[in-house]
Amino acid sequence: MKVTTTTLDMLSAPEEAPRAFPDDVRLDRAPAVSPEYARFLYGLVGGPWHWTERLGWSRERWVEELAVRGTEFWILYGGGLPLGYLHLQPTRQEEGTHVEIRYFGLAEQAIGRGLGGRLLEHGIRAAWSLPERFDLADVTRVWVHTCTLDGPAALANYQDRGLRICRVEETDEPVADRPLGSWASTGGPTGAP
Repeated sequence: MKVTTTTLDMLSAPEEAPRAFPDDVRLDRAPAVSPEYARFLYGLVGGPWHWTERLGWSRERWVEELAVRGTEFWILYGGGLPLGYLHLQPTRQEEGTHVEIRYFGLAEQAIGRGLGGRLLEHGIRAAWSLPERFDLADVTRVWVHTCTLDGPAALANYQDRGLRICRVEETDEPVADRPLGSWASTGGPTGAP
């Protein structure tokens, strides 16, 4: 399948404050999330959208990924359940810190409630303020990539929050006919009962 990957970035922090969440929703910072919970969130959010790359990772590989200094998860909760998350990961560059919005999205039950834009706004603010919480150089770039295998609103959401397209690539990728779904992606059995 032809897959278009779009990289977007932001070179200065937005001036506007993020919008508040509804009273029945909260956003928690999780600077030291376990590999098990990180994998669960990845499958919960990505299962409906062909996120499969990390499903086969070993626990050790997850540990390495999560051990990068400054890595943070911001997890959206409602009714005691995770509704979505945002994974930030910094890298040191000559001109300062670049922060990747490594993964971002909502669980299926949260889509269409106006939460995605708000979560992204808070995540962008958190990315720019990472040096306040970790021993990092000032942030000079926040960036993300999305592709045509992500949710249909992803690209527009990033652009609406002020991220600008800086690169577009098209590749041929082996892709299943349909996504695995959250159940299978979070470790549920795939056989019939």
